[in-house]
Amino acid sequence: MGESVTPIAAVRQRVANARRVVVKVGTNVILRDDGAVALGRIYSLIESVATLRQRGKEVLLVSSGAVGLGAQKLRLEKKPNTLVLKQACAAIGQSRLMAVYEEGFEKLGLVTAQVLLTEDDFTNRTRYLNLSATLEALLKLGVVPILNENDTVSTIELETAVDGAKRPPVFGDNDRLSALVMSKIAADLLVILSDVDGLYTANPTTNAAAQLVSVVPEITAEVERFAEGGGSRGRGGMRTKLEAARIAIRSGGIAVIANGRAAGVLDRVFAGDEIGTVFLPESSLHGKRRWIAYASAIAGSVRVNDGAKSALVERKASLLPAGVVSLHGRFAKGDVVSIADAAGVEFARGLTNYGTDDAAKLVDRYAGEGVIARRGQDALITRDNIVLLR
Repeated sequence: MGESVTPIAAVRQRVANARRVVVKVGTNVILRDDGAVALGRIYSLIESVATLRQRGKEVLLVSSGAVGLGAQKLRLEKKPNTLVLKQACAAIGQSRLMAVYEEGFEKLGLVTAQVLLTEDDFTNRTRYLNLSATLEALLKLGVVPILNENDTVSTIELETAVDGAKRPPVFGDNDRLSALVMSKIAADLLVILSDVDGLYTANPTTNAAAQLVSVVPEITAEVERFAEGGGSRGRGGMRTKLEAARIAIRSGGIAVIANGRAAGVLDRVFAGDEIGTVFLPESSLHGKRRWIAYASAIAGSVRVNDGAKSALVERKASLLPAGVVSLHGRFAKGDVVSIADAAGVEFARGLTNYGTDDAAKLVDRYAGEGVIARRGQDALITRDNIVLLR
């Protein structure tokens, strides 16, 4: 009689069988505690990636560490705290980071390609599609693409918000960037390597009772409460990793958060070992809807009443002007806008059919009709262009 397979073992086997993989390597994996480059750790990861390539898997690396390496080269005593200094550190550190990867992979017979990205590569639909085509070509050529944000010229990730008017970034860290890349190339798996073992029920550095969560079937409000804090050198914390995992699983893939400082971590992940935290896939968003939900820039926002929210969420209806409470920001026809409820909580995004001025006229025209809208009323956002975020 055959040995039964537990649900957790089946999930781990799915991880082991992934064919196309995005691996995100955090700053605290790239650097040692004293700020110097962790060569042994990086070379171990390079060997693991080379083994995966020999097994026929396609692997892309999203690597942090440029700013940290630049700060180490300049012998800065603490993390750079001004934009211009961060950019200078990134300019110095990025070439050092790629040199380490290039030399390591070359010794194992693999070719690397540096791909530096800015927000425009995602928010602009044409550039978004061009990025996808480039990455697909590199993978077909057997190349290992190594991606990072181009911090030297792209400042959104490095800046600190000073007021509520600042546009939310498409990606504010490499956790989310790796998830967007994973989503765009339809990868099977996203592995986020940090200096923590995975998702805990509380912060393990301050709570001795915190327990590691092995499998997350769904990212609920309770799961979100588990996350807090950020790294000492990196920009992301567990909250950003959860957001990255959410994008990955809503794209139909699996996400794993594991400790990149652990020996043979990638080998163990792909051996199906119980290591880190695995997030199970949800129903997949495709094509333009995936871009609307995660990769596009938000030009403005639309606040709707309870009736309109119910129609959008429960009946997958179009957004009619009668259901709009207020408009915020300046947007043009075809821009992506945030859709929020009466309390201002975002629950969807969509491509608007009208610019701000025309939309305002429509809202004024149909004001007071509530959810019983006049037949033939023009949709502010058509249902095919609305994506629910929760």
